[in-house]
Formats: sequence, structure tokens, C-alpha cells
Amino acid sequence: MHFPSPQLNFSPTGVLTPEELGVILLEGPDTASFLQGQLTQDVLLLPDGQARLAGYCSAKGRLLASFVVLKQSASQIFLIVHKDIMESTLKRLSMFVMRAKVKLSDASSQYQLSGLLGDASSHYASGLDALNPWQVVNQEDRHYIKLYPAKTQATNVQRTLCLSPINSSCPWSGNPPVLQSDWLLAEVLAGIGVIQKMTSDLFVPQMLNYESVGGVSFKKGCYPGQEVVARSQFRGTLKRRAYVFSVQHAVTVGQEVFSNEDSEQACGTVVSAAIASLDEGWGIVSMQTSAETLSLHLDSPEGPVLSLHALPYALLEDI
Repeated sequence: MHFPSPQLNFSPTGVLTPEELGVILLEGPDTASFLQGQLTQDVLLLPDGQARLAGYCSAKGRLLASFVVLKQSASQIFLIVHKDIMESTLKRLSMFVMRAKVKLSDASSQYQLSGLLGDASSHYASGLDALNPWQVVNQEDRHYIKLYPAKTQATNVQRTLCLSPINSSCPWSGNPPVLQSDWLLAEVLAGIGVIQKMTSDLFVPQMLNYESVGGVSFKKGCYPGQEVVARSQFRGTLKRRAYVFSVQHAVTVGQEVFSNEDSEQACGTVVSAAIASLDEGWGIVSMQTSAETLSLHLDSPEGPVLSLHALPYALLEDI
């Protein structure tokens, strides 16, 4: 089904520190091979100095965490992750290190993350505009990761993550910052939800459209939940997808979405949430595909009405 593009005035330009994101650092000669056996992404084939989206699944194929993976080399890899699952993710990954020569640590106090929106991306990272999402421009000790853009009917706002050492000189110091609310709204309008505590262990990657935005490799070897993820891809119709929506009400991650045809069981869960104005919320909902033509409501069958909007990327056709 075709939905209208988001119609709102949204064209922020500037830099901020994304408050919700942290950095995990893995170091050691077995780093790449260790992550190859843990993540949905093909870490071994990822070129040095480049980045990708990746999921970390349970044995049942449910996403426990999601990362932007930045591979400096086979022996040094960064995972950019939501802070509220940092501790649990580090603990779980560490359980599977066994005899592998790799060290994991919370590097959030050693490395600085910056988020760039709009023209700030191309201004500070020359050549970024010509790249595809997840590719990287490396300048001195700064690494600019191009993300999927935030799209509305009128604008196409570029999103970029920059990773640099905490003591690195920032070329944008003194510039007016953009708001955290703008960064979160841009994430929603890009249509790619980030796993956090409220949504951990709920969705297989395809329920968040990760396979359509380069977050899943179906050609690599084993990782936790691989059989479930592969079966979802090749052996039947996926019953849940991620959708961008707006609603005349505040939205929070973890809220349920109901259709007018079932007053008892929710048909979806809010994965990402943002505010466009005092009376307008935006979000990403992972929802049953059978409900997309129904009347949708936040929190209860009588709650505020949701409007679905077009995704800013195409879904793979073989689902």
C-alpha cells in the first residue's frame, strides 16, 4: 500500500552530541572473527575504515541490540549503541568471548560522538554527499558515517555520525547546535529504529526493515538466531514491518498500537518516537502488515488516530 510522504516543515542544519548513544570498543587480533559469529552483518568482508548497520540477536532471532559498526581494522572495531542497553550488551557479548583474543570495553568516555544534520554534513565532511548510506569519510582522527537521510515531501535532510577521540579538536566548536528533538525526529523520518531497553528482544530484524537498509547479510556464516532470520526471509510472508507514523499526541517508545478491529490485542509497538510540535508526535511502529489498511490508534482502540507515511527507502521485493 502506498502512503503519503511526511508533510512538515523540517530542515535543521547544525551539530549536536546525541545524548542517547554510546560507544563499545573491541580490540585484539580476533576482533573481526569474533563479531562475525555474533552479528547479522558480514564483519569480515567489511572494508577497513567503513561502517554498516548490524543487529545482535538472541537464539530465537530477536534483536537484543542494534549497532552502527565502524571497522578501523580487523583488530579494532567500534559499536555505536543505545546507552540504556550498553551494560547488558557488553555483559552478554563478553560471555561468548571464550578463548578469543579480544577485549571489550565501554569507550564512551574516550571517544566523542557528534551528530550532523543538513548542510553541516557536507560542510565538514567533503565528499560525503556522493556516498551511499553507511559509507565513511575519514579526516585525520575523525570518522564521518553517512546515515540514511530524513525525508519529507519537501526536504531530504542528511544525517551523519562523527566519531573522534575525546581530546580531538572539533572544527564546529562555537557553531549553533541543533536540538536533540531534531535529531530524534530525523531518525524517525529516516525510518530506521534503534533498539533500546524497551524494545530489546521483541523483533526479528525484518520487523524493523533492517534487511532493506543493509543491516543483514544472508551469505555469511552462523550467528545467534541465524536460522530464524533466514527462515523469515526465504520461507514465507513476513507478518510485521516497520512504518513511519504521525499522531496528534505525544509518543513514547514502547507504547502499543491498536486497530479498530481488535480491542484486546495490540497490532504494533512503537520503536522510535519524536516530537515535531507541542501537539504532534512522530514515530516508527513495528506492526502487523494486515493492519496497515485499518484505523490505527495509540494506546487503546479509542486512542489518538495514527496516520501512516511513506518510508524513505524501498523494501526488498523477495519478502
